[in-house]
Amino acid sequence: MLHYISYLSLWAFTLTNQSIKRIGFACKFSELNSKGEICSIKELNTGGTTHAWVKRQTRSAAEEKVLDVSKQNIIHTHNLVKKVATLQPELRMVRLTSDMLPFYTMDGWQEFWQDKSMQDNLARWFEPIGETARANDVRLSFHPDQFVVLASDREEVVNKSIEEFEYHCDMVRWMGYGKSFQDFKVNVHISGRKGPQGIRDVYNRLSPEARNTLTLENEEYTHGLLDCLSLSDLVPTVMDIHHNWIREGQYIQPNDALVQRVIDSWRGVRPTMHYSISREDVLGEHSATRLPDHGALIAEGYSKQKLRAHSDYYWNDAVNQWALTFIDNFDIMCESKAKNLASFKLFERYKNGNI
Repeated sequence: MLHYISYLSLWAFTLTNQSIKRIGFACKFSELNSKGEICSIKELNTGGTTHAWVKRQTRSAAEEKVLDVSKQNIIHTHNLVKKVATLQPELRMVRLTSDMLPFYTMDGWQEFWQDKSMQDNLARWFEPIGETARANDVRLSFHPDQFVVLASDREEVVNKSIEEFEYHCDMVRWMGYGKSFQDFKVNVHISGRKGPQGIRDVYNRLSPEARNTLTLENEEYTHGLLDCLSLSDLVPTVMDIHHNWIREGQYIQPNDALVQRVIDSWRGVRPTMHYSISREDVLGEHSATRLPDHGALIAEGYSKQKLRAHSDYYWNDAVNQWALTFIDNFDIMCESKAKNLASFKLFERYKNGNI
């Protein structure tokens, strides 16, 4: 049974229960169809329209379509959060999709979206999503696309990246979050050529909600854990253990000093980490009971680009066992093509004591 709270009570609490060890999934709720294929459930997932289609319409027809799609996306996102709210407490964690409001930051559409009456409506439509999440202890997050490069050395890219990040923070604000440090996570990569200094340069240009929710994730090739941790005075680090394996060639351990620094960067809030594994069809002949040897795979001709791609399911028991050793101190966001189907199976393994 779902529970609801009044708007005034939003100020009372925004953090989820910090004692629950969570395993979550990203963006889409999936099921298997009659052929055993992974498919998404329409009423729990978002849709869209294309800019090419919109350009062929009259302005009024285009605006009507964009608004209809957006309203449906908000309703379906609320449906998703309500669905997650019915799961076991340890599974009440979901990343929301970025694609709720088409063209929100695109030139030619900003006047449409920034109109005061529109902003008031959006706040009213998004508010119940946050109410449901808080009342049912669902941990929410966003992960803007990788074209958000706050540390770029090109000012126009930085400006557009700030706009896109603040779009996410508008949704955060409308849902009643962003009021305190890490009551909601909006995660990006450093990515840009200016590196950590670029994040420092842009930090004070961000809104209070953006500064409260910004996290940085270590990357596969360029900016690793040390780069993210150099910004711990400003921003917590989201540790991606697969990225770290790709970049460093090693299985980082829970007792590693870097892991403790990641935990400390969250300042008492329970950290989130990301978990993925190389694709089944890339390592199809590999034993499911043995950790893949990074150095040996590279020597055999496997590229980091091939190894970085996410699997459908968590097919390797040895890697799962390693990943679950972090759960005492981290919530685990599963990044897999099968979405909740994969995270549920990982949770069953954890619940059955297979760590």
